[in-house]
Amino acid sequence: MERISLIDRAIRDNIALKEKILGDRDLVRTIGAIAGEIVNAFRCGRKVLFCGNGGSAADAQHLAAEFSGRFYFDRDPLYSEALHVNTSYLTAVANDYSYDEIYARLVRAKGGEGDILIGLSTSGNSGNILRAMETATGKGMKTVGFTGETGGKMCGLCTYLVKVPSRDTPRIQEAHIMIGHVICEMVERELFRA
Repeated sequence: MERISLIDRAIRDNIALKEKILGDRDLVRTIGAIAGEIVNAFRCGRKVLFCGNGGSAADAQHLAAEFSGRFYFDRDPLYSEALHVNTSYLTAVANDYSYDEIYARLVRAKGGEGDILIGLSTSGNSGNILRAMETATGKGMKTVGFTGETGGKMCGLCTYLVKVPSRDTPRIQEAHIMIGHVICEMVERELFRA
């Protein structure tokens, strides 16, 4: 019976958080604005880069694949990449410089004016994400942060900040992937609507 209670609670908490997001019209408008920026970037031949740690890295890779692969439509690929997928690079830079530099160096190498960097951090305090945001801003890139309810140190560093109203890491990550999927759907429809 205890397992059933845990399942019920987790699902109810997930639903309650999504209803809270739906009720925050400013947050909903921010999500729409992010989709608009991504549409504009792709129309101009720019790219969308993602970064995150742990489960957020998995979400970053998942969302980059939705753009570069496909979502609903069979269509041309969009230039999108998760910055952590080269483990040789990652371990070399973490060892030779510091873990905080792993994304900033790739943003310097791959990012350009008009590109977008999306950083996922449930706390908003991940040092490597913060450094990447600073570097992206210095290159004239738009920056998008996905965090939990406080926003952490990412507040003030991002062009757009999606603060999911929760402090529960699994629920925040579930909301991040949902919001990411909504953005992917909007972008794909606007760019490739038949």
